[in-house]
Amino acid sequence: MTYCRTLPLVAAIMIGALAPAAAQFGGMPGMPGSGAPGMPGGMPGAGFGGPPQGPPPACQQLLSLRDETAKSAAAISAANKRHAPVNEACRLFKSFYSAQGKMMKAIEEKGPQCGVPPEVNGQLKAENVKVQQIMNQVCEAAARGPAPSGPTLSEALGTSLSVPSVDAKKPGVGTFDTLTGNPLAR
Repeated sequence: MTYCRTLPLVAAIMIGALAPAAAQFGGMPGMPGSGAPGMPGGMPGAGFGGPPQGPPPACQQLLSLRDETAKSAAAISAANKRHAPVNEACRLFKSFYSAQGKMMKAIEEKGPQCGVPPEVNGQLKAENVKVQQIMNQVCEAAARGPAPSGPTLSEALGTSLSVPSVDAKKPGVGTFDTLTGNPLAR
C-alpha cells in the first residue's frame, strides 16, 4: 500500500478511535453532567452557589494526553493533505504512536477513577495495533529512500537519440528524394 493511500486510512482510524474516548470523558467526577444523585445542577456543590469544580489532577492528565494524541492525529492529517515527504510522515507516525501509548497507559491506571469505561482502552489497543502496522510500512518506505530510476530506453538500447536542430537544413534531403535526386527538380 502506498504512502498516499495509507494516510487517509490512518486519519479515519484515529478519528474513529478518539471520538468514543472523547465522549467517555463526559462522566468524570467533578465535570458537568457527572452529577451526584439529589444534587441540583447535576454537580456537587452547584446548588450551594459554589464555583464548579474542575476535574481531579489524574483526570486532567488524561484530558491533556487525549489532546496531545488528537494534535498528533491532526498533524498526520495535515501532512497527508500537503503530500509531505515520507521521512516526515514516519516522524509524525512515531509521535502519534508514542502519544497513543501514553494515553492507553494512563487510561489503564487512572481511567476507572475518571469514569472511563474499560472498553475504551480495548478499542485504543486495537487501533494502536493498526497504527503500528501502518507506521512500520511508512518508516520502511522512508528507510528505502526514493525509488531508483532505471536506465532510459536509449541507454538500454545503447543508442543516443538527439533531436536535429531546426536551423540545420541539408540540401537534397526530403520526402521526394530518390537515389538520383529530386524528381520535382527535373
